[in-house]
Amino acid sequence: MSANALTPARPGSASPLWTVRGVLALDALVTGGNGLVYLAFAGPVGELLGVGRGVLLALGLFLTGYALGVGALAARRRPPRLAVQAVIDLNAVWVVLSLVAMAAWLEPTTAGAVWIPVQAAVVALFAVLQFTALRRRDGGGTGGRRT
Repeated sequence: MSANALTPARPGSASPLWTVRGVLALDALVTGGNGLVYLAFAGPVGELLGVGRGVLLALGLFLTGYALGVGALAARRRPPRLAVQAVIDLNAVWVVLSLVAMAAWLEPTTAGAVWIPVQAAVVALFAVLQFTALRRRDGGGTGGRRT
């Protein structure tokens, strides 16, 4: 990604981090980092969280691939609305599935019982920030002004 990848379209617009591209890029970095940790340390992290090694390996692969896709979207000059909305929707699904998995399928340790809702909250925050930035970019939150 170039140095200008997170630069706002014009002076006076939102901080580069809080643009659609900026929030997508932050999501990609955090998600990719999480995925790589799950891949590299599936055994120890699985024991710490009370989640099986195989589950963490699968999640690591998924998260790493997802992060690459979100990063590619963030690198576009103007990410398409439908693609950004798909990321928002997938983030919302992740939040719900994380909490359902914790309650219905997993038997997390104390650390896992803390980590799972915390990471779900972070993903929920990404979805809210992405929705807000998309709305602002498309004129829904700035009285028609594009940022």
